[in-house]
Amino acid sequence: RTRPRPELVRLVLAHLRRRASDLRAEMNRIFGKKKDVAPPPSLTDASGRIDSRVQAMDEKIAKLDLELRKYKEQLKKAKGPTAANIKRRAMETLKRKKMYEQQRDQMAGQAFNIEQTSFAIDSIKDTQTTVAAMKDAAKTLKAETKKLNIDQIEDTQDDLQDMMEDMNEINDMMGRAYGMPDEVDEADLDAELACLEDELEGLEEGETEAAPSYLQPAGMPVEPSAVPAGAPAADAAAEADGVDAFGLPVAPAAQSS
Repeated sequence: RTRPRPELVRLVLAHLRRRASDLRAEMNRIFGKKKDVAPPPSLTDASGRIDSRVQAMDEKIAKLDLELRKYKEQLKKAKGPTAANIKRRAMETLKRKKMYEQQRDQMAGQAFNIEQTSFAIDSIKDTQTTVAAMKDAAKTLKAETKKLNIDQIEDTQDDLQDMMEDMNEINDMMGRAYGMPDEVDEADLDAELACLEDELEGLEEGETEAAPSYLQPAGMPVEPSAVPAGAPAADAAAEADGVDAFGLPVAPAAQSS
């Protein structure tokens, strides 16, 4: 078999494309072409437009306030027909101001409704996100819970409790004293303990009385006497009168010492 030439293939494809384009144009002419539908305005766009209109209304109301102040100053000086004309223009300005204020209040109400709707939509989206997260968390928790066996946990707790009781029994057994009588009267033990305390107190008193002088608690020093130890009593009396044993006066240094 011979393959078709590339030039012939390109010509055929171009002819088919032109034919398909002609058919689409003919169908659009007969049935009409579908119009492109513009996307609906978003709440953000609507809120921005209303805010700009409210701002424009505020500017108009501010200008009318300036005009009313000007008319008020003119009325203070004008009289007669001039005052009536100024008053008429002031009334028209005041009417326009009231109309603008009413329109501004209406648009402010619309802006409030848009904000409430936007808040409700955001709340719904947040709720959907929260619910989806909770569902995923519930699946994870369920899968992790299946890894645990309640019966095994209970058996483990029982085994630990039994082992702790066994350890307490072992400690009690190891803490027993050997060679102790089976039955001991507590009253006899109290009486013996009291006698032992009395004996200990008597021993402490005896040790205190029989302690040597160098173990006794040290007292205050004794004031030395002017008379040396071993001196006769007559010599001591003579020195007390200012003379020695031979009737001679005692030196001042000796007296002072």
